[in-house]
Amino acid sequence: MTLGTKIAWDDTVLPFQLDKSDIRGRVARLDGVLDGVLKQHGYPPAVEALVAEMALLTALIGQTIKLRWKLSLQVQSKGAVRMIATDYYGPTEDGEPAKIRAYASYDEARLTDGSPFDQVGDGYFAILIDQGSGMAPYQGITPIAGGSLKACAEAYFAQSEQLATRFALRFGKSSAPGVPEHWRAGGVMLQHMPKASPHVSGDSGSGDLGLLQAEDILNEDDGENWNRANILLDSVEDLELIGPSVPPTDLLVRLFHEESPRVFDAQPVRFGCTCSEDRVRQSLSIYSAKDIRTMTTDSGRVTADCQFCGAHYDIDPLSVGFEAQEPEG
Repeated sequence: MTLGTKIAWDDTVLPFQLDKSDIRGRVARLDGVLDGVLKQHGYPPAVEALVAEMALLTALIGQTIKLRWKLSLQVQSKGAVRMIATDYYGPTEDGEPAKIRAYASYDEARLTDGSPFDQVGDGYFAILIDQGSGMAPYQGITPIAGGSLKACAEAYFAQSEQLATRFALRFGKSSAPGVPEHWRAGGVMLQHMPKASPHVSGDSGSGDLGLLQAEDILNEDDGENWNRANILLDSVEDLELIGPSVPPTDLLVRLFHEESPRVFDAQPVRFGCTCSEDRVRQSLSIYSAKDIRTMTTDSGRVTADCQFCGAHYDIDPLSVGFEAQEPEG
């Protein structure tokens, strides 16, 4: 793909590389994905903003995982927003869309008039990668720090992976004549290419809570290249990230033309959930008939709701558990 190529980039992630700076990156634009993630829940505005930011981070980070792998981001906190969880399912075949889902758990009575991130208290930011059956899942955790979810992700990569990482994110509700108001998001991720032996200065980092930052893990030459690319990224405008009219290829030329950017195949992403009645039945298969009776509603049914997509399941209690009755007939 050449840099002059126009692509429809809503709900896509475009990977690229800055050869002169030894930096890789991704450009993402989310539209329908966010509609799928948010429309089921009726979150308060601050919670919606946090979920939108987390979904955008998930799209940018998830593009690197392999086919059929699953990447999850989680925030667990003591604040009003107790948890934010997102999943990115790698495509089953090359060229197929990846799938994203997300949800948040929160205490509405504790929400304040502060910024969205003010609703997140002390806790941790985690990334988990599930490589499939027979492989142990990978998990990395860092404390919540830095004043935003993107800052948490940057600290995670510096601290846990020793990779200098930068995100420029924009997200919010979009309105246009004849189009219902809806959430849109766009962002750029920069990441210094990994080295065999990262440079780490000192016993602790220069970031919040002593966490490592980019300047703590890059040598002088790499640091100069990294700073130059970040200065260029700082010039990005909101509408270039979130607006409908600037293709990512044009954006990269505008920002990084002196860095020799190369782009690769774009990855489409869609909202998608893996819940099903079969999965609900499987999760209930470990329970006895006595246990199932305690889960049965007054109307004589076992019900379950998916936290991600809002799907509702209504099941005959006699048909689940390890003492389930065989169907007649």
